[in-house]
Amino acid sequence: MDGSAVITDPKTASAALLPLGQRPRLLEMSAVDKIFNGDVVALRGMSLSVHQGDFISLLGPSGCGKSTALRLIAGLMRPTSGAIRWEGGQQKGDLGVVFQEPTLMPWATVAQNVWLPFRLRGRSFSSVRDDVLWALKLVGLEKFQTAYPRELSGGMKMRASIARALVTQPRLILMDEPFAALDEITRHRLNNDLLELRDKLNCTVIFVTHSVFESVFLSDRIVVMAARPGRVSRELTVDAPYPRGEVFRTSAAYAELCRAASDALHGAMNEHGERDRA
Repeated sequence: MDGSAVITDPKTASAALLPLGQRPRLLEMSAVDKIFNGDVVALRGMSLSVHQGDFISLLGPSGCGKSTALRLIAGLMRPTSGAIRWEGGQQKGDLGVVFQEPTLMPWATVAQNVWLPFRLRGRSFSSVRDDVLWALKLVGLEKFQTAYPRELSGGMKMRASIARALVTQPRLILMDEPFAALDEITRHRLNNDLLELRDKLNCTVIFVTHSVFESVFLSDRIVVMAARPGRVSRELTVDAPYPRGEVFRTSAAYAELCRAASDALHGAMNEHGERDRA
């Protein structure tokens, strides 16, 4: 199998994801440095090419600059040097962000929370109601549109946060350890759901994680980062075809890929003299 996935999003024309190496470029991060307070080097020479349909995991130890790289791509801060360029320029709605915490407004319903990206652009709820309901249906929350965050489980809150990120049908979704605080069963379920959404929408995902196992299950590219200063140490390709599920999770191929990713992570940690934590 070639790893392609059919898009079933009813709002876009059907197409197929191209194999790695044949996808059009979406974004380029070129020799980016980020220095805080004049002397704290968070990133040094960070370069990353992102292509349409990629699922990229940024994998590395705490303090290696994964979240900083994500915030730079999101435009929440500017690089000290280097450049981040969108192919064809960035347009409104091109970017969706999911943080580690759901960050839902407690006084607003689930539907009102998902409406927020449109509301910030001056769009009324009635004008985008179909888009909001579409996004809620994608994540399985269509029956909870009038519920409040306090009435939701942790997994449901994260689904609402994902729906909010998807509602504008962005070209790129940034996810900063969104499942780290969830129990293992819920985390596995949301990993499965995330891959289904990615296949349906043909969107591109950059996903920050500390978990070797999560990175291998989700990604077709794993970017392993070393710290002090943060930089790309190695990139691994996961050539297992999508869709992926429990058969893949329990396969010998998955175990072998996890060992390779773990070895790469330990190597990156040792680049700056850290003790191997295996």
